[in-house]
Formats: sequence, C-alpha cells, structure tokens
Amino acid sequence: MNILAFDTCFDACSVCVAQTRAEQAVEFSGALERFETGHAERLIPMVEEVMSRAGLTFSDIDRLAVTVGPGTFTGTRIGVAAARALALSSSMEVVGASSLAVMAEAALRELQPPSGTNLAVAVDARRGQAYVQLFAASALEPNSPPLLLSIEEAGRIGADPLIVVGSAAEAVATAAAASGRRMAARLPDLLPDAAALARMAFELPASQGPLVPLYLRPPDAKPQDGKSIARAQP
Repeated sequence: MNILAFDTCFDACSVCVAQTRAEQAVEFSGALERFETGHAERLIPMVEEVMSRAGLTFSDIDRLAVTVGPGTFTGTRIGVAAARALALSSSMEVVGASSLAVMAEAALRELQPPSGTNLAVAVDARRGQAYVQLFAASALEPNSPPLLLSIEEAGRIGADPLIVVGSAAEAVATAAAASGRRMAARLPDLLPDAAALARMAFELPASQGPLVPLYLRPPDAKPQDGKSIARAQP
C-alpha cells in the first residue's frame, strides 16, 4: 500500500510518501517546513516535490491521510479541503487523524516512556488555553478526545506519572505544580509531522464520507450584522 500523508494544522506544512511493508510504513520521501502562513500556496507544490522524489504519481497512491484538527482555522481547512479535492479526483481511500494524535505518535517514538507512564499533548491555543489530548501506550488509542482547556484545567487532567509535550507543555506543567502535581514537560517545539501520520495511516479506518474539519472553537473572524446593508441570510 502506497500512502500519501500531509499536515497543515499549525505552524508548519509537512508531506510524506510511504509504503507499508510487513505491517509497517516505510518512508519513501518526506518534507517539513515551519512557517505561520502560506500553507495554501506551499502544500500542493510540496506534495508534487515529495512524490517526484519518491518516483510516484497520484495513480500509485492507495491511501491518503490528513490531519483534521485541532489547529488554526485556516490551516486545518486547507489540509482537509486539499484531501477532499484529491479524493474526488482519484480512487484513493482517505483517512483522517487528530493533529494531537500525530504528535503523540512522534513523541512516543522519540521518548519511549516507561510502561504505565501517560502522555499528554498540549498545544498553545492562545487566550490562556491549550488543545490537549491524553494517550497511554499508543497514539492510535487515545485516552481522551481532543479538548480545548484552560491552562489550569489542563494541569489537572490525566493520571500520574504523566509526560506533557508540545508548545504549551511548560505552562501546563507549571499549572500542575501549583496544584501539587508533577508533570515532566518535554519536546516544546513538537509539531505534527506527516511522517508520523504515514506510520499510523494504514491502521486507521477509511472514511465513509467526506472528511470534516475538527474545530474546537469558532473562527476569530465573524460576519458583521447590524450594518446599513444586512448580511444575506442562507
């Protein structure tokens, strides 16, 4: 099975092409670039570059994997929209994964925590909040859904011993300490990587319909009402 995976949820864009061999995904080619804006302009060229290095065309891809959120409103929408467009023009199976689960896959692989240690992925969502998801031994079997919590609430979740990773890890660990808990903060620069998503993709269930973005709060930009020309109603 040939897999194309990509992510645009946070401050990076990543793409990976992999193949399953002996029930494992082996990377052919991949790329990750960090930036805050420009995902829409960079994603498709990056896909083409990665696939060219792998020597594959879209007709060679059996399964398409994408992160569905949480993340920035624009970044999440770009990735899901691209996946839906590619799926409509091909016979590829499509799978979606939480951006936090993809981060957990990379963290578990790098840290290899002792048995019985829990993992929390915590990403700064601004406004004193964090996107949080809990895991134990596998990113494929989370202990909670993705959540939007205050930093103080995030410091109270899960069971000890617990490692917290991601851009909000230090803040969450500090909040945990204030309530008498001890969390180990690691990997503050961790972002979703399509290579980790590709490793998960062949075990994820294929979507039975169009993928839907996972938004844990509404977008900052909202239509204006009460102006001289009213907003048209659907």
